Amino acid sequence: MQLDEVVESFEFLDNWEDRYRLLIDLGRELPEFPDEARTEDFRVEGCVSNVWLVHDVESGSPPRLTFRADSDAFIVKGLIALILMAYSGRTPAEIRETDIEGLFRKLGLEQQLTPNRRNGFFSMVERIRQIAEQAQAA
Repeated sequence: MQLDEVVESFEFLDNWEDRYRLLIDLGRELPEFPDEARTEDFRVEGCVSNVWLVHDVESGSPPRLTFRADSDAFIVKGLIALILMAYSGRTPAEIRETDIEGLFRKLGLEQQLTPNRRNGFFSMVERIRQIAEQAQAA
């Protein structure tokens, strides 16, 4: 599923129970995450749930970043899926220009997520932005 399809689905669904179910389904579709990456080195700070994030830099001018992530919480896995749709396969400049806050508002997540989940979401975003800055500087 593409990000614009998720937005369309969220607009179509009337209640949050159905939207949460969609988020959980998106999380179930995450690609397999390597067990050897489930370490403190790859854990995202600021998330109450365990979240691990790894990336690859595809050479090119400019380089593209590909991300994989996982969590031990179903809703968080769905949030990860949204983040990966927004950022994975993009250049550092595209990552900087992505309006993830606007997407967050458009999906209505700011009213529906607990403050801890909201903070965790933006901790993941901040980590991706740091990786993009490092890739651009290299």
